Amino acid sequence: MWFWAWSAPIKGGNIINTQSLRARLTDARSVWVATIAIPLLLLAPAFWNGYPLLQWDTGGYLARWYEGYLVPSRSTVYGIYLHLGETSGFWLNLGVQTLATLWILQLTLRVLDLARPVRLIAISLVLIATTALPWLASMLLTDIFAGLSVLALFILVLCGDRISTLEKSVLFGFTAFSAATHSATLAVLLGLCCVGWMLRPWLRRRIPVASLVQGSLTTLAGAAMLLAANFALSGQLAWTPGGIGVAFGRMLQDGIVTQYLRDHCAKENLKLCPYRNELPPTADDFLWGHSMFNTLGRFQGLNDEMGYIVKRSLAEYPAWQAEAALIATVDQLMHVATGEGSNGWIPHTYGIIERYIPAQVAPMRAARQQKWHLDFTAINRIHVPVALGSMLLVVLLFGRGLWQRRLDDLTLLAGTVTLALLGNAVVCGVISGPHDRYGARLVWVATFVVLIAAARAFARDDAENEADGLFSPRQEIDDPGLVDLVADRSHMVAVRNVEHLRPRNDAAER
Repeated sequence: MWFWAWSAPIKGGNIINTQSLRARLTDARSVWVATIAIPLLLLAPAFWNGYPLLQWDTGGYLARWYEGYLVPSRSTVYGIYLHLGETSGFWLNLGVQTLATLWILQLTLRVLDLARPVRLIAISLVLIATTALPWLASMLLTDIFAGLSVLALFILVLCGDRISTLEKSVLFGFTAFSAATHSATLAVLLGLCCVGWMLRPWLRRRIPVASLVQGSLTTLAGAAMLLAANFALSGQLAWTPGGIGVAFGRMLQDGIVTQYLRDHCAKENLKLCPYRNELPPTADDFLWGHSMFNTLGRFQGLNDEMGYIVKRSLAEYPAWQAEAALIATVDQLMHVATGEGSNGWIPHTYGIIERYIPAQVAPMRAARQQKWHLDFTAINRIHVPVALGSMLLVVLLFGRGLWQRRLDDLTLLAGTVTLALLGNAVVCGVISGPHDRYGARLVWVATFVVLIAAARAFARDDAENEADGLFSPRQEIDDPGLVDLVADRSHMVAVRNVEHLRPRNDAAER
């Protein structure tokens, strides 16, 4: 298979024994099991549903191809990606997402010298059973690319010497595409690259400058990709709008906007002044509910004023803003439940499909999700504690590596994921306000790192046991001239016992 670069060496150098060859034959069979079973299991939620899972924001992405203008926080790049899968009922999109997940999971294990299909199968089964990963892979939403892109950037920058040129090229394109699908993903990747540049003077051997340049260029390529898609679909060479409005919503939710209006409406003529005592309690109610935001013309009519209030309130209430940002960051780290915005009440997405893709209305309406059969309560009894525990453990793994001054691959991976989780919490919590969706889309990577640490510990024990067995005394066999005869596909290996090749004095034997 193209995504399996199988080059695991035989333990013990050039020494081949029956045990090692049996292990390799078992691995060959496991490759096929992993290649078929893991994607199918990742798609289990969609198969159960009878249709790709939808979310509140899905409709906004679908509409980008048809409406020809930019809307806040809806990437045109991801909209084009969804449009390419429409004729397949979007199963093509899910296929791409699951194969990308399989490839990056196995590539991560491979560069960490854990390239055994059995390990990949075991780790994938745990991720599928205990994290949001299969739900993200089965959903028409950008979130699956958030976690995968962090792993892709780690491989590209810190393990680039262990992969082929073709793999580097594909990883580069995948990371750039992921960055273009969501501004928060782009911000997290850019933040990781900035940290890499800051740490490079102390980690020159671990962070090659060429690899770091490649990683940094993925964010620039993603930004260029988004600008090009925006221009192609809307005729505007502009960034996707909405950042100011989303930040305004978070400040409104924290009470800062209300206080600003009370302090300034007597002196300033602002559109929101008549509504200063009627503002909704949450950003979602203000931006996406039936509020005065609609009355005042939504983003087009209120964007300038929202930007003005955001900037002025940052200057006038710096301590309050800092406290609110810190609380939002911590709160976002705790919001990791699976399934936010994926229940049966997603009328905007239904309306977009009915208006622009009528051929999909019947299968969409027949799905279990649209009949309110999708409930994440029981699922989150497992997912939430696993996610919180994984975050704690990955921080401990990183901290232990720093304490012991051992910057091995596992410590660097744990550090990368720790920084990604923190960056994600800052970007999403401070700007948009805490949401479970933003935490769940990335926290499964922490569980993956913990499982890698466990697999490495078991692999170390297995290697020690195999070394003991490799040099153990040979067993007695009936034929004194032949110690072992084993077959490895087309190769036949015969090892002669040289202690029996003695001079033969018997004429008959000669």
